[in-house]
Amino acid sequence: MLRIALFIDGTFFSKVNTYYRYYHERNSNINFSGLAEFIREEVATQEGENKKYSQIVESHWFRGRFSTAQLEKKYTEEADRLKQFTNERKVDDLFMYQGIVQHVYPIQLNPKTGFVSEKGIDVWLSLEAYELAVRKGFDVMVLIAGDTDYVPLIRKVNGLGTRVMVLGWDFEYESSGLGGKQFKNVTRTSQALMEECSYPILMNERIDDRKNKYSSVINGVFA
Repeated sequence: MLRIALFIDGTFFSKVNTYYRYYHERNSNINFSGLAEFIREEVATQEGENKKYSQIVESHWFRGRFSTAQLEKKYTEEADRLKQFTNERKVDDLFMYQGIVQHVYPIQLNPKTGFVSEKGIDVWLSLEAYELAVRKGFDVMVLIAGDTDYVPLIRKVNGLGTRVMVLGWDFEYESSGLGGKQFKNVTRTSQALMEECSYPILMNERIDDRKNKYSSVINGVFA
């Protein structure tokens, strides 16, 4: 049995999902079940094993969240607050049914500038991932993230003999801000991150390549 552990940087994943939902020709959310099937297929291929014996045994999601008090300040209208609470509950339900363990970290909000900081999420993810790798001895750790800050994690996990697969994305698109002003959104996966792992995969290339042999699996990644 190939034991796979999946760790997701929720902020990075949300940027990816927004891109495919609103700015990519697929116009679809990412389907966690389909993504899990892609991971199993890819790990089995890279490891030279049968997909049947490649199983995701751990799935963890790390993301910042506003406190109730912060939401009440941020959304002055009751309808807006109710919508936000409802959306969060839907996400909680999704993870519950998918068997994904949520790790929620309080968001720091600057009251003067409105700047949102999720500082600490990467450290928490790294600590949890390394601890679980030590205790449970996964064969392959899959990391959905793009930040250079995860390089030390990969190096430490490599030292345990656990292979690391990084699912990264590179993309950019234009969107409208306040007043209709256009601005460019750019998401890039750290090159250092891709170079440190055993199995680097740029998902945007896989998804946009209609001729690759995993096309049916790729299509399943989307809802």
